[in-house]
Amino acid sequence: MAILSVNINKIATLRNSRGGNVPDLLKVAMDLERFGAQGITIHPRPDERHIKYQDARDLKKIVTTELNIEGNPIDSFIKLVDEVRPAQVTLVPDAPDAITSNAGWDTLKHADFLKDIVAHFKGNGIRTSIFVNPVEKMVEAAAATGVDRIELYTEDYAHHYSTDKEKAIAPYIMASKKATEVGLGINAGHDLSLDNLKYFNDHITDLKEVSIGHALISESLYLGLENVVNMYKHRLA
Repeated sequence: MAILSVNINKIATLRNSRGGNVPDLLKVAMDLERFGAQGITIHPRPDERHIKYQDARDLKKIVTTELNIEGNPIDSFIKLVDEVRPAQVTLVPDAPDAITSNAGWDTLKHADFLKDIVAHFKGNGIRTSIFVNPVEKMVEAAAATGVDRIELYTEDYAHHYSTDKEKAIAPYIMASKKATEVGLGINAGHDLSLDNLKYFNDHITDLKEVSIGHALISESLYLGLENVVNMYKHRLA
């Protein structure tokens, strides 16, 4: 059964919009765990427009499940991850001004760079994952870096799910089979929701973890965090 890691960037965005500490990011993280979340994901960016670097330090002290830190491995990010030592680091190739992640790594073009970064984090005892598009050659090249897992970038699946779910899931099935073949664990994230998650989970048999933030927080405005967390877990059962 895949675990649910909740991305709390949107909580930080809401907090930062007024200054102060409402909503309390740490309390939300603890409540999410109490409601059944099996991990907490954050994606700090250099401008700290949502998650602040200090949030990562503070969350490390209180998260009792798994803390996953996502981001582009620039120097400041590497130093933060080395300091915090999360359970998992997910390498994402987003530009500093990106609104949200919008592509996976070209693991062929950046093979040497990724190999060095993966070795660095694994040397510090941190499980590493690389964000990739559902392309078999990118999955295969990811494995060559020594990484533990990949995170499949699921925006394309989510975008096409309502019009042709079989076509939408097909490249992810192929990519996940390749990942299993080359010994990689499989995570997934981006635009997964209550509507499309069950179908994805049913067809990606070796799925270990999903990271979901925007949809989960948005749905919680109507249904409440506790209800929504358990609705997601039911779809992963």
